[in-house]
Amino acid sequence: MDPIDIETVADPELRDPVLVEGLPGVGHVGKLAAEHLLEEFESTLVRRVYADEFPPQVDVDDDGVASLTHASFHAVDLSSPTPTDVDEDDDDDEADEADDENPEGDALADGGEEEAEADEAEDEEDDPGTVPTDRDLLVLTGNHQAGSNKGHYQLTEAFLDVAEGFGVEEAYALGGVPTGELIEEHNVLGAVSDGELTDSLAEAGVEFRGDEPAGGIVGVSGLLLGLGGRRGLDVACLMGETSGYLVDPKSAQAVLETLEQQLEFRVDFAALEKRAEEMEEVVSKIQQMQEGGGGGMGGDEELRYIG
Repeated sequence: MDPIDIETVADPELRDPVLVEGLPGVGHVGKLAAEHLLEEFESTLVRRVYADEFPPQVDVDDDGVASLTHASFHAVDLSSPTPTDVDEDDDDDEADEADDENPEGDALADGGEEEAEADEAEDEEDDPGTVPTDRDLLVLTGNHQAGSNKGHYQLTEAFLDVAEGFGVEEAYALGGVPTGELIEEHNVLGAVSDGELTDSLAEAGVEFRGDEPAGGIVGVSGLLLGLGGRRGLDVACLMGETSGYLVDPKSAQAVLETLEQQLEFRVDFAALEKRAEEMEEVVSKIQQMQEGGGGGMGGDEELRYIG
């Protein structure tokens, strides 16, 4: 195998595509956000990127089938959200029961028809994914980043080659910035390849803080800004504040909400919110262990990044 091997899986025509990168990092914020997009919208696997900079291992699926570890590009159709699982039969049964309990309902039907249509129109406006868009996403995700400085540069160049091959001129790197403590509010920090890109992001609530994050932005997210900017691409990095200790679905949602405003689409956050509730239970147990002095976790300094 070559140091970097790019496998072509599909070659769809994309509409004014935007690259969205979400590889593993602090709090798995970017990876969670990218995978949520793949779960909520119709997507097509278009490229697999293999590299000897990835760990020497295979990933095993639910059927026990192994595949060499790799990064993946998916084409995402923002106009086609994946249908939410709903038991229509149960809904119909509930409606029938309501009719049986309200025999006068037919008499009021004519008078309430217009109101019902208005409510339906309002529901459609609130329905995630119904905002029309004429753009597609090219989502990059995977389970690993490169193992060396040189590998980071080489892989990022390869990622940019793939993106430009699909006609990408705009990119967003998604990630997390550690606060070192558990937080309730998840602000989104930003960095851009060109100062002219800050205005719209600031209007969306993105904060630009001098010299933050401390130490700069490392890995693919940082290099997309640097190398992508040198290629003339408009690149922004959206970083959700996170403790850095745990996988953080809330921070991922904050980042996606910003991306929603920038690209004018809608996405359902129910799955992320459920994961956030599960993580809150984990945090609560950790705090109880700390307060009780048990479990070998006596303070924040003993917490470690998980994920």
